[in-house]
Amino acid sequence: MYLLDTNACLDFLLLRSPILVKRLAEVFQSCSVSTITVAELRVGNRTSADPVEDDRKLDLFLSALDVEPFDAAAAERYGRMMRDLSLKRTSFDRLIAAHALTLGLVLVTSNTSDFADVPGLKVENWAAKY
Repeated sequence: MYLLDTNACLDFLLLRSPILVKRLAEVFQSCSVSTITVAELRVGNRTSADPVEDDRKLDLFLSALDVEPFDAAAAERYGRMMRDLSLKRTSFDRLIAAHALTLGLVLVTSNTSDFADVPGLKVENWAAKY
């Protein structure tokens, strides 16, 4: 089972990585997104040249995936992770990492280096392999 990071969703929606698009098509039924990712994608749409069309595409994409709620367990995991890593600055990436750990899912991202310091997090970059 996989949790798609925001950049993996964008790589798919914008067709930026044929390799990722192919891999995602193969395992689409095993993929989900975090409500944190949905928030990031919605914020990004406000700068779109055609926000109405992009919202339609995003709605269609999200309707085909399980959207995992960022719940109390994920919030607790996030707090512990930030404390254990002695991190003061927060980011959507840290929230998504905590969510993937809580759900026991592999995080799919094009920015693997952003998650390299998170112990126990399984990360795959589908834009770089397959």
